[in-house]
Amino acid sequence: MKKILFFLLTISMVLVSCDKDFGDLNVDKKRPAQVDPGPLFSNAQKALVDIMTTPNVNSNIFRMLAQQWTETTYTDEANYDIATRNIPQNFWNTMYLGVLKNLKESQSLIPGQDPSFFPPDVQANQDACAEILNVYAWSTLVNTFGDIPYSQALDIDNVYPVYDDAATVYADLLERLDAAVNSIKVSAGGYGANDLLYGGDMQGWTNFGRSLQLRLAMILADVDAAGAKLIVERVASQAITSNADNAAFHYLSAPPNTNPVWVDLVQSGRKDFVAANTLVDAMNALTDPRVPYYFTVDNAGGYTGGIYGASNNYATYSKPSDRLIAPDYESILFDAAETHFLLAEAVERNMNVGGTAAGHYEAAIRASMEYWGVPNNQVDAYVAKADVAYATAAGDWKQKIGNQKWIALFNRGFEAWTEWRRLDSPVLVAPPDAESDVPVRYTYPVQEQTINADNYTAAASAVGGDVVSTKLFWDKF
Repeated sequence: MKKILFFLLTISMVLVSCDKDFGDLNVDKKRPAQVDPGPLFSNAQKALVDIMTTPNVNSNIFRMLAQQWTETTYTDEANYDIATRNIPQNFWNTMYLGVLKNLKESQSLIPGQDPSFFPPDVQANQDACAEILNVYAWSTLVNTFGDIPYSQALDIDNVYPVYDDAATVYADLLERLDAAVNSIKVSAGGYGANDLLYGGDMQGWTNFGRSLQLRLAMILADVDAAGAKLIVERVASQAITSNADNAAFHYLSAPPNTNPVWVDLVQSGRKDFVAANTLVDAMNALTDPRVPYYFTVDNAGGYTGGIYGASNNYATYSKPSDRLIAPDYESILFDAAETHFLLAEAVERNMNVGGTAAGHYEAAIRASMEYWGVPNNQVDAYVAKADVAYATAAGDWKQKIGNQKWIALFNRGFEAWTEWRRLDSPVLVAPPDAESDVPVRYTYPVQEQTINADNYTAAASAVGGDVVSTKLFWDKF
């Protein structure tokens, strides 16, 4: 009887307790059920810039593919071993999960904001910013792998997405990008303080979006000259032409939001990289005044690079400059020099963008020099040199633009690698012990080969073989 009474008393206490309001005691404030779109957008921006900037050999070896840097003791990556560390998979996962998934979630939450604080124009601008970064990320994946999961990607209910044709993805991305930029209301706000690139400045996003259109259209110029021409002529006048408008991500001076180059080269205490002789020798031959801005002096007081792909003594050769390894050094997604080089190329391709190829080419070099802080008298002397001036430099227009663009894209390894693949200049030679010729794509992740095997197999066949020597659809020459 006592047990029955105790049981009934316990039940009554539970029922009574259920009627009481415990406030937010059962709410985990560190794991909110609802997240604002702003922080997700910030996370996506940082994840994108981090993966494009980091020199960590587990995910980003683009500076070595462009032969800007080389290694010291461990030389696998400079010899194009991308499988041992599963580099393609790490890059792939960061782009899909850290960048694209966060952007998708941010966009899904935009309409749920209080319209009194986030009116329709602001929400439209937020969506446009996310779309521009979406296009940046998706195009980077295409330019790395070729065909990719796109139309069925990021769907938790579909773990076996098909791979979309790369050219078809590009066409859709260009449409999305144009729609996004056209929807921007410059007079309205955006993500505000959560916008880590432009701080809510929608004119900045407009210029960035048009610049990205310019880049993607020019990448297609060898496979769709007419389509590229239409886009380039329409957007060229709105692209970034001043370093003041660069798409720059500003890191902080203290962890955890610091420059990934500082993290890997200074905070880690590692001595894995030196300048590559490929780049340093080319710059020395031109007496390029950017050399001391790019690199430290070597042990003899000059500037030399380690032999690309070989084992190099860290103390002997030049290293990335103190500016590059500062914890708060910024990372660039697009700059004025890139625009001017693209416009020089556009003129050579008979596109109506105004000016001359020589004028845009010189403006590109000057913009790069200005960014690094080279004195004007040194800039003037450099662009007047016979082996630099557009009229007298060796080679055809692809070689002239390609060589100088490769130098100007220092510390932007992915863009340098992409432009080398596209313009075929400068001449990059694989080291003697390399596992392949200089890669022109990443192979697909191992996880795709095992988990999404049928679609992987179809994609590998469609691109012409899942090997690093398979050229992407736009790489025709």
